[in-house]
Amino acid sequence: MNNFDWHAERNGRPRAMMLETAPESAGIDLAAVRRYRQASIRSEMARRNIDAVILSDPINIRYATEARNMQVFSQRNAPSRYLLMTAARSILFEFTGCMHLADGFETIDEVRPAFTASFVAAGPDIANREKRWVLEMTDLISNLTGPTATVGLERMNAGVSIGLKEMGFNIVDAQESIEMARAIKSDEEIKCVIASLRATEVAVGKLRDALVPGITENELWSVLHKSVIEQNGDYCETRLLNAGQRSNPWFQETSHNVIGANELVALDTDVVGCHGYYSDFSRTFHAGPGTPTEIQKTLYKVAYEQVHHNMNILKPGLSFREYADMAWDIPEKYYNNRYYLSSHGVGMTGEYPYLYHHGDFPDAGYDGIIEPGMTICVESYIGEDGGDCGVKLEEQVLITEDGVELLSRFPFEKSLLS
Repeated sequence: MNNFDWHAERNGRPRAMMLETAPESAGIDLAAVRRYRQASIRSEMARRNIDAVILSDPINIRYATEARNMQVFSQRNAPSRYLLMTAARSILFEFTGCMHLADGFETIDEVRPAFTASFVAAGPDIANREKRWVLEMTDLISNLTGPTATVGLERMNAGVSIGLKEMGFNIVDAQESIEMARAIKSDEEIKCVIASLRATEVAVGKLRDALVPGITENELWSVLHKSVIEQNGDYCETRLLNAGQRSNPWFQETSHNVIGANELVALDTDVVGCHGYYSDFSRTFHAGPGTPTEIQKTLYKVAYEQVHHNMNILKPGLSFREYADMAWDIPEKYYNNRYYLSSHGVGMTGEYPYLYHHGDFPDAGYDGIIEPGMTICVESYIGEDGGDCGVKLEEQVLITEDGVELLSRFPFEKSLLS
């Protein structure tokens, strides 16, 4: 259902107003989501003959178990909480004083207090702490899988990784197993993605309605963040909202810049929203009170064309290389400022696969197959090198057995498409 309708104009532009939003968990079997995700990781581990994985990325821990705790803090203080998972056992090592947060999850067999092996926690005694961490983990893994197990690691500090290898384990990178597991979503996961998108669309609607000349980028961006949190979303992963000259080139972080009359305002949501799922679509607005210029409308229409061309070529069974060859050909005057990707996977964050532009494929691209169950974000940034403004647009879609299903529903700007 479309959560938006076009209401009366304010300051010469139509308003996108929320009609209604459903409860975030309505109709979702969250236990089935948890079971599917954990089984997917174990399937990928078995495919690569990995006996155990140790995960410290909080998003991967949440994917594997649903246990959620201080995700931003945990990302920069690893390993302050970590998960050991084998084919039959899932043991979460939780941050001090937080063990109760894992109660009730059938995806966790046991919770133990984490023994943080980081310099911040141990100071100059870090080497001894890492040795103790390694000895305790070695004893546990050996009891569960045997003394010569293949162990997959991700985001672990060097001393711990070296120590585990010295204890006789075959150490491999766990990234591939986790990313390939996360790439294919179940039907219940898609319901979580949609819940996150609908909540973010409500937030973007409020942001759009708050947009008036004289407001700062930070003030406007905070409207999005407030609404996301109110709806039990997690956080905004980036600060990508820019106006006027600051919209070209892209990737300038939101600031105290005051939005001027009739400027373009470009937004990339990058919201880790309801159930931890990423809501990632981009829109560009006109600040009013006047009407868009022909240059502004041209940029917008070109970006719109790129997004919709590339959405239309996505289909199951298409290789990444074939996609690059068929993707929209960026005009030369916009090429230098192109977005670094043509499309990308998305789930709990941006993820596998990355789909590159034709010109970038020889240096950066890799091959693979677009599969049903992947959720893909189709990107466009259009702005001339040295130009006065730029346009960012993006849509989020699901790859189905027959083609694609559009998941993001926030409307485009009629005034910029006219």
